[in-house]
Amino acid sequence: MERWLCPSGGAWLLVAARALLQLLRADLRLDRPLLAALVLLATLDWLCQRLLPPLAALAVVAAAGWIALSCLARQPRLPVATRAVLITGCDSGFGKEAAKKLDAMGFTVLATVLDLDGPGALELRACCSPHLKLLQMDLTKPADISHALEFTKAHTTSTGLWGLVNNAGVNDVVADAELSPVATFRSCMEVNFFGTLQLTKGLLPLLRHSSGRIVTVGSPAGDMPYPCLAAYGTSKAAILLLMDVFDCELLPWGVKVSVIQPGCFKTELLQAYGEDYVEHSHRQFLHSLSLALPDLNPVVDAIIDALLAAQPRRRYYPGRGLGLMYFIHHYLPEGLRRRFLQTFFISPCLPRALWPGQPSRTPTQDAVQDPDPNLGPSPMEAQ
Repeated sequence: MERWLCPSGGAWLLVAARALLQLLRADLRLDRPLLAALVLLATLDWLCQRLLPPLAALAVVAAAGWIALSCLARQPRLPVATRAVLITGCDSGFGKEAAKKLDAMGFTVLATVLDLDGPGALELRACCSPHLKLLQMDLTKPADISHALEFTKAHTTSTGLWGLVNNAGVNDVVADAELSPVATFRSCMEVNFFGTLQLTKGLLPLLRHSSGRIVTVGSPAGDMPYPCLAAYGTSKAAILLLMDVFDCELLPWGVKVSVIQPGCFKTELLQAYGEDYVEHSHRQFLHSLSLALPDLNPVVDAIIDALLAAQPRRRYYPGRGLGLMYFIHHYLPEGLRRRFLQTFFISPCLPRALWPGQPSRTPTQDAVQDPDPNLGPSPMEAQ
């Protein structure tokens, strides 16, 4: 009897059989997360047998198995049918790959590009169905956004607009906040926040009518203080908060809002700091890009799940090492968080003015040599 109650022997076989049945019903894929969960469950079972009474061990293992399967199970998906979706930033990267895959699934795809004659637009015309429609849009130009709104209304009269995928984004400079021109902060905000805000607000009547989906590609840089990404990270933090607000406000209308936080994927005051400091930061940035994942499918799959899952997640984290990164950010001391980000992304060298033997500089000296931002672009901005 004790052997039956213990999560080993016959009981373990029964639990495993039931888990396998649930596994098949849950439509789980035998991938790395599932294999890791099974290894952890086996380890937990081994520990429970030695540390807990049989009934308690069985309860713990069964509860852990149920939680693991619930987290890993793919949610039931809605049929594609005649659903239409607008995707921004389809010239390359996530936007282009998402447009191709959604078109192949049967969606009516409206894909915005910066250049209708560019290589991305030409590739979409060549490999996608006639249901995919291309339109030119620059999120910094209100006239382009207004045209995109009218274009979307005209092409979704019979189907309605089911989804908006806010993918377009820009990052101009990789440098410390002090070295980044204010114009860089403004340009990032214009595309990543204000343009996305105007487009989303303009499409809300259509999305409310269909009880549809808003999917926005964010960045972990909007959650964590990545070195040398102040302008980009600030704009992404703003759009993340906006999407959380939309998530609350649109809930009564049945509109679901999701944010994709991808990992690293392959997509397309100088005297005080010293030129070598800036060059070092760029070299570190290029090195981090060399480690980026070339396969964009995890992000595309997350976009598809956010559009079609019956109960989509509020956050998706496709990419390698993001779970560890967020754990460190939320639970470890500040010093360790900062050291981890510098090791993982960019580890800046010491600014020239802080080198041993350098004369100390006063704030007045720096202010005299820093250009007035109201008088025009700085030398770094002109470059």
